[in-house]
Amino acid sequence: MKTNKVVIALSGGVDSSVAAFLLKKKGYDLIGLFMKNWHDENVTISDECPWLEDSNDAMLVAEKLNIPFQTVDLSKEYKERIIDYMFDEYSKGNTPNPDILCNREIKFDVFMDIAISLGADYVATGHYCRVIEDNNNEDVTYQLHAGIDNLKDQSYFLCQLNQSQLKKIIFPIGDLSKTEVRKIARENNLITAEKKDSQGLCFVGKVSLPDFLQQKLKKRTGDVIEISSESDLYKNDINQLEKYEKLEFLSDRISYKKNDGKLIGQHHGAHFFTIGQRKGLSIGGYKDPLFVISTNTSSNEIYVGEGKSHPGLLKKVLKIKYSEINWVNNTYNYLILKGLELKARIRYRQKLQDIKVEKFEDYLYVEFKEFQSAITPGQFVAIYQKNQLIASGVIL
Repeated sequence: MKTNKVVIALSGGVDSSVAAFLLKKKGYDLIGLFMKNWHDENVTISDECPWLEDSNDAMLVAEKLNIPFQTVDLSKEYKERIIDYMFDEYSKGNTPNPDILCNREIKFDVFMDIAISLGADYVATGHYCRVIEDNNNEDVTYQLHAGIDNLKDQSYFLCQLNQSQLKKIIFPIGDLSKTEVRKIARENNLITAEKKDSQGLCFVGKVSLPDFLQQKLKKRTGDVIEISSESDLYKNDINQLEKYEKLEFLSDRISYKKNDGKLIGQHHGAHFFTIGQRKGLSIGGYKDPLFVISTNTSSNEIYVGEGKSHPGLLKKVLKIKYSEINWVNNTYNYLILKGLELKARIRYRQKLQDIKVEKFEDYLYVEFKEFQSAITPGQFVAIYQKNQLIASGVIL
């Protein structure tokens, strides 16, 4: 009987180390690969060189497990597909999610192609999520489910994957909690057992995002304008609108103008700020914190409101382009969604929120039961049925 060959993405962390251990224990023919995707020390916060340390830890784990190991340099692809895209999105005033893009474009595309060229049947990673085969249809469907550890579930970061990718993926730790993963690592003397979880951008490491963005996006002095929570901009009678007019109105972004509020300070570039941000404004004298409620990279203005309940921060409806929806499970469509109890999240670790959906012309409108704070263009909304992630799209 043929033994399935698996390429495990060893990141040098405890999660991928335990994933490799479990696969080895099950008898898979295993190869460990470390992805070198970024090596510009000019943008790290400290003098540490995170990829070298991580690569060394990954190699030591491979030696411990007695599996082949090598490093693959994907920095060119990472720059072209992730970094350049990030700069472009921030310059437009959007807020991209590099971790989601990294999984779609690098780990489960470029890296997967390399794995298959090495004869792999599957690619494995240390993500906290699960792939479940559904054999009820004529064709097998691969469902992406949340990991059982609610605090560590990483399904949101995989919301742009598709069926052709999922059928070749194994997530060995999706049925485990982080505590169990640490315990397995300790009991088997893996060098990464007590290693802290990585922070910062996917593969870039300890990086100050403003410093990182300033490599290409130059500082430009602009105005900070405060919008009152009592502004007439928030006093609209939407009950007179038709159903889809109402959804369009609620999902649209207010185009703030300078004379809508008062000038309270200056900033160094609208493209360095995102909706919901409170740090970096350096403006005091308010009872409650100031939050960014809008940015305009063309006029180089940012608009702020006082307090986390400011109406400029809160929305119940967002929209995504229907033609650009990624159907993680392609047996679904809008008509099926309409008949289901659905949930969604707009950021990692957010508790799943009750939603309903409506399609009108070119857009899918996602209406939340409760107000959501800082719905941000460029980010992703992930749609779930129970624990299964079925679709996602970029928020407009």
